[in-house]
Amino acid sequence: MIRAGAGYSNARNPRTAAAEASTAALKQAGLSRADGAFCFATPAYGGAYPMILREVTARTHTLEAVGCSGTGVIAGETETESGHGLAVLVFGGEEIDARRFFVPSLRGRAKDVAKEIATAVRPGLGASNLLFLFADTYRIEAEPTLEALKSQLPEVPIAGGGASEDGSLGETYVFCGDVASSDAVSGMLISGDFGLTLASSIACAPLGPAHRITAARGNVITELGGRPAYQVFAEAAGPLAADMRRALTYVFVGIPLTPGAERLERGKYIVRNISGVSEEHGALAVAAQPKVGDTIGFLLRDAERARSDLKSTLEDIAGSLESPPAFGLYFDCISRGAGLYNIPGHDSAYIRRYLGPVPMAGFFTGFEIGPLGGASSLLQYTGVLAIVSNRKS
Repeated sequence: MIRAGAGYSNARNPRTAAAEASTAALKQAGLSRADGAFCFATPAYGGAYPMILREVTARTHTLEAVGCSGTGVIAGETETESGHGLAVLVFGGEEIDARRFFVPSLRGRAKDVAKEIATAVRPGLGASNLLFLFADTYRIEAEPTLEALKSQLPEVPIAGGGASEDGSLGETYVFCGDVASSDAVSGMLISGDFGLTLASSIACAPLGPAHRITAARGNVITELGGRPAYQVFAEAAGPLAADMRRALTYVFVGIPLTPGAERLERGKYIVRNISGVSEEHGALAVAAQPKVGDTIGFLLRDAERARSDLKSTLEDIAGSLESPPAFGLYFDCISRGAGLYNIPGHDSAYIRRYLGPVPMAGFFTGFEIGPLGGASSLLQYTGVLAIVSNRKS
């Protein structure tokens, strides 16, 4: 039987925080030592990350420990988005194994990074597998690395995200064993015999119909349906277009997973930022490489849409679980949380309402990795939930 527990501390002393969170996690799990551990820490502890990791690995009696820095951290129903916060999740049992990995030097090495990860974890593959990946958001080439990793391990689902910080450090950090490092990717393969549920919930929904690209070059779209792209965008944005800086924090492009799709369907499109606009030239620059003939739509990020999609996602999960969850990890975009909902602990409260008191940990991400259209994808403005369950006896 898989046993797991989550612990949390906001103690200002880093060693005390690590001891409190680790002890609480072990107690909830009913374990004296763990087979694996996840650790997420806010930037308030930045200079003490190595001290925290040494304490966590010593208290949990395992070096199979990974995690990263996060602007905010999640433990149970507690979401801390500023100040001191440390979350630790431990697990153990004969049905589950843990194998950590660490790969440094990310820039210009997407294919090599993916190959090194695959080489490190491939010997540990079992009947059930899940690869957790945590990366330095500022340095990883996220999309090409993920695509190369999917080619290396095509049957292995991947979840995780980019480490984040609040600007006080100027660096994001990943954790592996008792080491903390920037310019690196870390993570863990969990394998064995367990049930796995992966889901993602998006904070955006379509604004009006989809549009066919009729002129584009590189990442710049100049025409949609034969009209200036900026004009179509401004109409979709409505009153938000009066303040373009604000508009670009709430309005994005949605790109269908199926080429030529006529509309954006829930769970069948990716979200990408609009990186610039030019009313003079009628153009939009987007964080993608659109082509003439492709379809895009505009999306609005707001609290009600995010809440509705989260509830639908959790209803689907609750209806599909064959046995009670052993533990979960939640990776939530930094654009969600209290800044979106105006209340703290929103998503965690809904997870508990639908799934019960599952041991849960996670962090607020720079980007997310999770399921979309049946494959692991690079996501934005999303909450990714990974649930591990014991098999029915």
